[in-house]
Amino acid sequence: MILFSAKISDKHQEKLKQQFPEQHFVFSNANELEKYIPDAEVFVTYGDDVTTELVTAGKKLKWIASLSAGVEGSPFQLIKEKEILFTNARGIHKIQMAEYAISMLLQVYRQSNVVRTNEINHKWDKTVRMQEITGKTMLIAGTGAIGGEVARLAKAFQMNTIGISRSGRKVEYFDENHSIDELDSILPSVDFVVSVLPSTDETKGIFAYKQFKALPNHAVFLNMGRGDAVIDEDLLQAINESEIAHAVLDVFNEEPLSADHIFWEQEKITVTPHISAMSPNYVPRALDIFTANLNTYIKGEGEYINVIDLNRGY
Repeated sequence: MILFSAKISDKHQEKLKQQFPEQHFVFSNANELEKYIPDAEVFVTYGDDVTTELVTAGKKLKWIASLSAGVEGSPFQLIKEKEILFTNARGIHKIQMAEYAISMLLQVYRQSNVVRTNEINHKWDKTVRMQEITGKTMLIAGTGAIGGEVARLAKAFQMNTIGISRSGRKVEYFDENHSIDELDSILPSVDFVVSVLPSTDETKGIFAYKQFKALPNHAVFLNMGRGDAVIDEDLLQAINESEIAHAVLDVFNEEPLSADHIFWEQEKITVTPHISAMSPNYVPRALDIFTANLNTYIKGEGEYINVIDLNRGY
């Protein structure tokens, strides 16, 4: 049985049944998971429900396929012990998230909020101070599929692109690549920081007051990776002390962000509700990866796409 807790449209359900007529698909909701999981051989999810209880109950589970990229809350050790294949949809977010990053930086530099406010108030004001992102230096924390696409688009604006990652390996579209422990020495020379880091023990709290203070006062910080890469209080202090010019945040330590959270009130902090990956093409792209892997699974040979390293958690 191939059990879906991931919600997909009737159109996509029918397409899967037509592509794989010999497979038994069950499209479930949260209330029915307990009923079906003991008989499921393949479990397709958006990741949030991959719990210790569910994996334990999945007596026949051989493969967990996440249709999202972030799976940091999963019981990796148990999955490893049960020898379950675990894949995700890494890479399907790169187009829309790279567009988000560039568009938000443009909004900050081209003063979109001020222009819109003036428009609403019927105010003709040509003193708005606009800047160019062209030719700036961008540090991208995380040089995987998303970070690489951000760097590619940045090159259209003739930016100098610097990447940091766990390994520091050379990646296309980056002028420089460094290991993550070199972060502090690079920060003083950059104009933009774009974080697409996953949530790991190594990345939690990596952006603290020390890092923000090291940036030039005109720098813009954008986080669309994981909220726990940032220490909120330290970012707020850096903003209030003008250690950086602006922060764009799409991810947070706690989501949804409470209505009374202080970030909402900050003129120099732009808040978006974890929407950088939104796209009408999200599900089709995720299912393309799943169906390719399902073909490999059925044949019993070939390479799987996006196998998660259960030791690293991504």
